[in-house]
Amino acid sequence: MSDVPVIEMQGIVTRFGNHVVHDGIDLSIARGEVVALVGGSGSGKTTLLRHAIGLTRPAHGTVSLFGEPLFSGSAREQQARRRRFGVLFQHGALFSALTVAENIGFPLRELRVANDREVRDLVAMKLAMVELEPSTAPLMPSELSGGMIKRVALARALALEPELLLLDEPTAGLDPDRSDAFVGLIRTLRDQLGLTVVLVTHDIDTLASLASKVAILAERRILSYASLEDTMALDHPFVDRFFHGEHGRRAIARSREKG
Repeated sequence: MSDVPVIEMQGIVTRFGNHVVHDGIDLSIARGEVVALVGGSGSGKTTLLRHAIGLTRPAHGTVSLFGEPLFSGSAREQQARRRRFGVLFQHGALFSALTVAENIGFPLRELRVANDREVRDLVAMKLAMVELEPSTAPLMPSELSGGMIKRVALARALALEPELLLLDEPTAGLDPDRSDAFVGLIRTLRDQLGLTVVLVTHDIDTLASLASKVAILAERRILSYASLEDTMALDHPFVDRFFHGEHGRRAIARSREKG
């Protein structure tokens, strides 16, 4: 079963009114990959991520997760499939009226997969996993820094021990030091847990540090799906702007020095 794609999209068409965002997208993501979705504003990166987990549906095309059609099977089978992925939304999307512990424990209680004592133990474990102190547990989201919000949101995304992790602009709003630390944490967790990771990002530092493959959304399709090296060799205006500008060259050089 290891050769079955974790995510497979075929013929995806997305429309908003008369505006076509995606026009026949095919994308297959193998187990263990770290795939960065990049593209210009309005190219539909986050929309494609939302299609992948069923938050939205395309006008046409099919989506499969772990070799199964996304909406196939009984309600119980669909719920079991949803437990196999976790999502870190842009800006964290924590519940403002819940404490850190309650936010992390929310999916565990919602799906009734653990009793109260088990939830407390799992919350403590997830806090440690994202390198936060136990004293963080009773805090409210309003009491957290931007970097802490990201880590709590990541702990919640990992609460059900998923195989697939989806990240929407994971380092947006973080200063360079916090961004580097968060990228390092994601890389460590990916290696420790054997995760497949899909991230939407406009940050080339994050991409260069994490991604094993890059999917470029342009012209309403997947323009390229390849390694960073092969992606940079493409002759296309978006590639020139994104990868070969001054910031892009510096970010990739830093990544190579670290590697």
